[in-house]
Amino acid sequence: MSREHRDQPFARLSLRANVSWTFVGNVVYAACQWGMLMALAKLGSPDMVGVFALGLAITAPVFMFSNLHLRTIQATDAQQQYQFRDYLGVRLATTTLALLVIVGITLAAGYPRDVAMVIVAVGCAKACESIGDVFYGLLQRLERMDRIAQSMMVKGALSLLALVVTVYLSGSVFWGVAGMSVAWAAVLACYDIPNGLNALRRSPASQTIRDRVAIATRLAWMALPLGIGIMLVSLSTAIPRYFVERILGTESLGIFAAIAYIQVAGTTVISALAAAANPRLAQHYARGDVRAFRSLLYRLVAIALVLGIAGVLGAWLIGGWLLTLMYRPEYGAHNHVFVLVMVAAGIGYVGWFVGDAMTAVRRLRVQALLFLVMTLATIGACAWLIPQFGLTGAALATMVTAVIHATGGLLIVERALRTLPPVTATAVPDEVALTGRVSFNR
Repeated sequence: MSREHRDQPFARLSLRANVSWTFVGNVVYAACQWGMLMALAKLGSPDMVGVFALGLAITAPVFMFSNLHLRTIQATDAQQQYQFRDYLGVRLATTTLALLVIVGITLAAGYPRDVAMVIVAVGCAKACESIGDVFYGLLQRLERMDRIAQSMMVKGALSLLALVVTVYLSGSVFWGVAGMSVAWAAVLACYDIPNGLNALRRSPASQTIRDRVAIATRLAWMALPLGIGIMLVSLSTAIPRYFVERILGTESLGIFAAIAYIQVAGTTVISALAAAANPRLAQHYARGDVRAFRSLLYRLVAIALVLGIAGVLGAWLIGGWLLTLMYRPEYGAHNHVFVLVMVAAGIGYVGWFVGDAMTAVRRLRVQALLFLVMTLATIGACAWLIPQFGLTGAALATMVTAVIHATGGLLIVERALRTLPPVTATAVPDEVALTGRVSFNR
């Protein structure tokens, strides 16, 4: 074995290998997450599913904000402006604050004790996921998606097993979520942290603590607009669930959440492609290669549209049978909602790629403004549509959000690309852009 190979145990994989690993990892993980929802529906009731969905709806926006979308910034940091410890320090601080905020929201909202316990338990699971995500960002920048995929598969299988066993034995959604939290914590401690640290190249800690705090603060301040934006995106997804829970009850929320989760089948493919393509988009932009950037982005958008159309056709043709098979007959009675949800999902798949492209071109502040418009539009649509049309109105409200995200994002990306000078013969080669040795989204 050569010395160079020994010094680079985490040599990057090809784009095809990264896409393949990410796809497999996401498929297994999404299937396990779906399995947990199906287990709650089969072993419990729509009300139990609704409580679980409420916990996710409350905690997700908080952690989306506290995460500051650092993983995408970390993975696209081609010039390595910040070290891993900077990202980790920011993430540990913001995760602690997020847990405190969730406890405060739960107490202020006055939820019953059993519901409040579920919400806090979901928050603990999200905290483990948040810390693990920064290690994923390190591996993603190194283009080693195989390590991330292996972690996701183990985490998904263990969490599904823990939830099924605890819900079956206790009949309680709280103990099911508690078991899931323990499984996620075990994977973080036994796999993600050791694996991530092994990928780091040792470097002398020459800065003082004051210097490190200053650097971490600068990183958090840079990412703050993106964190606000991603929180608003998560809010746009959660707001229909808030309205459904308050107006129609947790049982209706359980039905809507179970139907909406089916779109994850397409999201699995989209996220795999996005995670592998994000570094390449950032490299094209860093080199000023507008043609390559557009070519990759619009190929991704075409894939999103094909998946969206396939999802709508599937929901229209066999949606009622599928919902009854996976859940229960009371879910299958809402096939019309399923069709509308899949229309919104197809548009949302496009928005996923466009959102990562906005990050790659570093249009972070205008992204936050777009997401604010999305959130306000979602609130207005929910307030108007859900009281009149019930779950159908909730599906239509998600469609409004998806359209604004996709169209507004495309306009922002195109405007950014038009400001770039044309690529020249002196553009940096791929290997330099990837390693960031010149002084380079999920």
